[in-house]
Amino acid sequence: MHELSLCHAIAGVVKSHAAGRPVEVVRVRVGALRQVVPDSLQFCWTIVREHDGLGAAELELDLVTAAVQCRSCNTESEITSRFSVCCPACGSADVTVLRGEEFLVTSIDVAGAGVAHG
Repeated sequence: MHELSLCHAIAGVVKSHAAGRPVEVVRVRVGALRQVVPDSLQFCWTIVREHDGLGAAELELDLVTAAVQCRSCNTESEITSRFSVCCPACGSADVTVLRGEEFLVTSIDVAGAGVAHG
């Protein structure tokens, strides 16, 4: 389950930016093509936050759909399958991924300090 190692990486980023202050919310943007199971990530976060001293910090996920630009027919399309990034319009595999590969901490809320952007 790579979600556990992802949560450890998230915690490392959060702890470095929180600088010892209590963290209330961690926001993470996750693209559909990242092969991350959101429920597993949420579950692993509950384990990691306690282990890494982040108390009751909540993990909020911003799930990003995948989209491609087809080089064959020039159509921009959302991708509904995680297993194929072929153009839904013409079936070509000659595409450029426009979005869906994101995985980043976008912000954290630190107790008594407002919002810290990372």
